[in-house]
Amino acid sequence: MTMPAQFGLISILSVLLIFHLLVLSKMIPYTFIWGGRLKSDKEMYRFELSSILINSFFLFIILVQANILAIFLPKMILTAIFWVMTALFAFNTLGNIASKSKLEQRIFAPITIILTVLSLILALKS
Repeated sequence: MTMPAQFGLISILSVLLIFHLLVLSKMIPYTFIWGGRLKSDKEMYRFELSSILINSFFLFIILVQANILAIFLPKMILTAIFWVMTALFAFNTLGNIASKSKLEQRIFAPITIILTVLSLILALKS
């Protein structure tokens, strides 16, 4: 069950990173994200860069756990990070549901629910 969860997380996080890079490059308007609450380019850059860094870190951790990257991290650290991921994706789901943006409500809320479940599977199996 961990291999499908790993594959799902790697796939979804990769697509989300591309999405955030498109927002950062202004190819996608930032009014569609962060609950429609961003008021300036400066805010967008700060939030998008933090999102890219966090998602990149999560992707890195999954690649390590899946033995795609040959880096050793103690199992206890990986498990703790998967629990943090589960919590963050769950809170993000709540934020997407409460968003002013229909895109976040209809597309990103289900995606973050999936991310929550997949992270939970890895947390429980680690």
